[in-house]
Amino acid sequence: MTKRTNPYPGLVRVKDRHGKERLRYKTKRRGGFSCYLPGPYGSPEFKRAYKEASEALAAPSVVAPYGSLGWAVTKYLSNAHWATLSAARKGTLRRELDWLREQAGDLPLARFGVEHVQALMERKTGPTAANTVKKNLSMLFNFAAKPSKAGGLGLRIDNPARHAVSRKERKGGYHTATADEMARYLAHWGPGTKARLAFLLAQNTGAARADLSGLDRSDIRDGCLHYSRQKTGIEGVYEIGPELAEELSRLPSEQVYLIAQNKRDRPYKAESLGNIFKKWAESAGVPAITIHGVRKGQATAIAEAGGTENEVMSYLAHATTEEARTYTVAASRKRLTKSGLERLNGADSPVQGANQLVELAASIMQRLDNMENNMEVAARRGVEPLFSG
Repeated sequence: MTKRTNPYPGLVRVKDRHGKERLRYKTKRRGGFSCYLPGPYGSPEFKRAYKEASEALAAPSVVAPYGSLGWAVTKYLSNAHWATLSAARKGTLRRELDWLREQAGDLPLARFGVEHVQALMERKTGPTAANTVKKNLSMLFNFAAKPSKAGGLGLRIDNPARHAVSRKERKGGYHTATADEMARYLAHWGPGTKARLAFLLAQNTGAARADLSGLDRSDIRDGCLHYSRQKTGIEGVYEIGPELAEELSRLPSEQVYLIAQNKRDRPYKAESLGNIFKKWAESAGVPAITIHGVRKGQATAIAEAGGTENEVMSYLAHATTEEARTYTVAASRKRLTKSGLERLNGADSPVQGANQLVELAASIMQRLDNMENNMEVAARRGVEPLFSG
């Protein structure tokens, strides 16, 4: 009989001093970290707490010179604000801060100038990565200059990162996977492949790679997939479609995680899953799509099918409709353009067509203005604006 792998290494059941059975996470090394986790076992709250306890990186033990960039990083990693971040955000930010410490950890903050900030930005290959360097440095300088009573370091220094020139980034972020690209991916990766299962999970749930990598059998209940998004804490519930149900039925009964590494029932790390998905996409002849691109593509499809902002928000597991509105407005523009061209093509003469084109342009502009006005946040009644027109 095959022994079932423990999906939560380090987890033990213990009785506290009141005799109550509780779930406890503990590292193996002597004097290591341990903490109680909320129950019940397998619940979204439990899994979120376990992930934070097992993956959150501890503050470094390296002693950096007082007042240096490395010293500021060390202080920030033990600050109260750091403790409020999600496990996924901690992992990403920690790597970025470690890079800054490696590059200029011994440089005193008081000697930092705009030229130092720009030099560090130039060591990154892309505009997004360069701007991230500027953003993180600005955050560290603001933290260092904040009064100690307010949770900062109380240094009397300027913030040179404010004056560094940001790099121009491509608008729109990640490439949005098109219907044709997604169809080509599925045509290449047939039934029973891990690449197909990962794609269908991403498409059906809209899960980010950090959430996708942690899905396991306990998330399947009543014909639906349940998961709590790490970034927002919002719980999403998604009905399992026929194609996804077929792929899930092919999984070995002893496999706990839905996307497990080969020969080991261990989940992928978020970055590793993202990297291997890129390789799968390249093999399928659609190198531009990513897990996030599939998420955006499905949200776009929902909006273009007439989905509301709340429906898109629910699919993305967002806390507000702000991002969802981007998809619905874009879909509305596309529908308006299509209906306008159809009206123009139905004109009887060039003059009539030109007149209809003018009327159409005015109509479209008016409708778009109304949509954009509805997107603005109105001031509360009785509150005067800060600046008069």
